[in-house]
Amino acid sequence: MSELLTLGVSHKTAPLELRERLSLTEGRAVGALHELTAAPGIHEAAAISTCNRTELYLVVSDPVEAESTALGILTRQAEIRPTELLGHLYSLRAEEGARHLLRVTAGLDSMIVGEAEIQGQVKRAFELSMVEGGTGPVLNRLFRGALAAGGRAREETGISEKGVSIPSVAVELARRALGSLSDRRVLVVGAGETAELVARALVVRGVGAVFVANRHYDRAIGLAQRFEGSAVRFEELPEQLQEADIVVSATNSPHHIVERDELAQVMATRTERPLMLIDIAVPRDIDPSCREVAGVSVHDIDDVQQIVERNESGREAEAKRAERIIEAELERFERWLGLQEVVPTISALREHGDEVVRRVLAENEGRWESLSEADRERVEKMAGAIASRLLHEPTLRIRRSACSGEAYVFISALRELFGLDVETALESEGGEGTVTELRRSDTGRGSA
Repeated sequence: MSELLTLGVSHKTAPLELRERLSLTEGRAVGALHELTAAPGIHEAAAISTCNRTELYLVVSDPVEAESTALGILTRQAEIRPTELLGHLYSLRAEEGARHLLRVTAGLDSMIVGEAEIQGQVKRAFELSMVEGGTGPVLNRLFRGALAAGGRAREETGISEKGVSIPSVAVELARRALGSLSDRRVLVVGAGETAELVARALVVRGVGAVFVANRHYDRAIGLAQRFEGSAVRFEELPEQLQEADIVVSATNSPHHIVERDELAQVMATRTERPLMLIDIAVPRDIDPSCREVAGVSVHDIDDVQQIVERNESGREAEAKRAERIIEAELERFERWLGLQEVVPTISALREHGDEVVRRVLAENEGRWESLSEADRERVEKMAGAIASRLLHEPTLRIRRSACSGEAYVFISALRELFGLDVETALESEGGEGTVTELRRSDTGRGSA
């Protein structure tokens, strides 16, 4: 039998230092997906990696063995020892793992409840996993349901009403520290989705001078033009640091782009003008030791939490409404999964009944030599009807069990009593694949 297994760390369980080491860039995610799906007993795999979390979603034969395998792959990618994850890693199975993905996608497990970015991040992670051949019928169905439920949660509740996001809170952090931002010169490093949200929040706050630096200059130009800012070349970063009052960095770089020594040289030329650095990238763009440079204040994504807590009031009721949407989608997924278990068992049961009828008729062939062809046909039909009548009630009950959440109990009993050997062929919108039976597990669950 196979099962859904979710492994991960998040801002709730692990410090930033550990999260950034476990962060999966696209290249590392592809490598991890290939390793995972090549491992025995892991049938499907998807990986989500954001500033707040790194999570693996797996369909596996043996959850204990698969957890050990996946943990080894994840820690090798991060170049850390598995023991370093003790107390930080959560392991969720079956229904709890599915519920977790639904809550993550809806923004209910985010640092900022209802944040909009996570929906797109989950969608991109799912698409990458599909392209790399990691997903199959189960994860395809689960992720599509999660994205649909996440969209509904935002449309039908007020969890996203205030438009609060990590970039907007980062800008609020600067405003609280420095007061009005209208006369401040702000440098945004990066030109992706997060950087765009930073630029938008800066304009809303009245910042007049927004400069955008990016390794790909054409992307810096495109972002700067959208907000009437100015693009600068990445190699001009030291000169821009000399002029800026605030730097907000949000790149996908695997390495620091601002180091302590070069920043110390910059600050030596600023004639005691302070510099505020806000790093919302994971892995971090700004070397944490930059805090040691005189005149510099450095804030990372964990610092955002202090403001987030003040913005959460009033969202509890909306979050509860969103939870109801999540539970409804989870129930749909469980029913779908139950049907994938039930249908092959019913087919096997019917085939078993037909085989018994054929065998009994063959064993008694010599006793019916005097029967006419018409009578022989009547006997065969009657035998088939008796088998069908006997199996009718068990068939009805097992079908009902798929909707009541008791499918596993009925399936196990039928397979044991009738000696059925079944492999479950699952088919979904995303394609077709054969895996061993999936079930809901009531044992061995971890907790986030």
